[in-house]
Amino acid sequence: MKIVICYFSGTGNTRKVAECFAQNLTDKGHEVQTVSVDGVTLQKKLPDELTKAIIDCDMLGIGYPVYAFNAPPIMLAFARRLPHLLKQRKRTFIFTSSGEPLKLNNISSLKLCNYLRVRRFDVTNEYHYCMPYNIMFRHSDEMALKMWQTAQQLIPLDAEEILQGRKKLLERVRFGRIIAWTMRCEQWGGKLNGKLYSVSKDCISCGKCVKDCPTHNIRLTKKGKFRFGGKCLMCMRCAHFCPQNAIRIGLFNSWKVNGPYTFVEPKTEEEKQHYNKLLAKAYEQYFDAADRRIDAARQCEAE
Repeated sequence: MKIVICYFSGTGNTRKVAECFAQNLTDKGHEVQTVSVDGVTLQKKLPDELTKAIIDCDMLGIGYPVYAFNAPPIMLAFARRLPHLLKQRKRTFIFTSSGEPLKLNNISSLKLCNYLRVRRFDVTNEYHYCMPYNIMFRHSDEMALKMWQTAQQLIPLDAEEILQGRKKLLERVRFGRIIAWTMRCEQWGGKLNGKLYSVSKDCISCGKCVKDCPTHNIRLTKKGKFRFGGKCLMCMRCAHFCPQNAIRIGLFNSWKVNGPYTFVEPKTEEEKQHYNKLLAKAYEQYFDAADRRIDAARQCEAE
């Protein structure tokens, strides 16, 4: 089976999930191609080779981080550029990531699914994984590792479920469409706030933020000044990976998280933190449900 996985990842969490899916599907004997949609939506249409790969594949996978309980604009733009299939409908699965295990995250695919349905892509499976925040607050190294290890154990089960043709969609919440529509104001707010980004005196003009921005929203002038435009996704890639922690993210600078997660076992007690107090119960429920499913799968294998 030929499978194409297209994903957007702001700071790497969704990319890790996409690669884990690809590895598990490849290990089961399938031909898998992973494609980052960075940059492809800046054109009026998808590259011909990508369009052909999507048309020719047997199954499409789509992954993205949840932004304000919606799919990122870059992923919606990608969906709008998908070809309209003329023959049979194509099976599609969606996977998402976010820093909190709230059911409201389940509504993020509503608009995306509308675009897919019109183009004859049938979403049969949806999955959500908790991965560490890149804004609001920094998860501890211990929590980040636990999230990633949990995802690594769940993804093989989900991949098998997809291959067996067992349909599984995320449970929606009441008034989900209204909530998702309301929260889309974050997309416009992000563009406005993006214009307020700036750099501090710690900046060394390395140009990493310019090179990495998925919407080419950052430019370096001939005078060595940084300019931030109105196409910001609030993906946090520039601020998260700035080697000097020199980027200020406008009105949300107090929520900035700088530096990649190591996803390794913490060495000191200071790096340990089981849960953020505000969402402690939600995290416990997420991990408990994951453990039950993983244990059940192990028991089935043992039998």
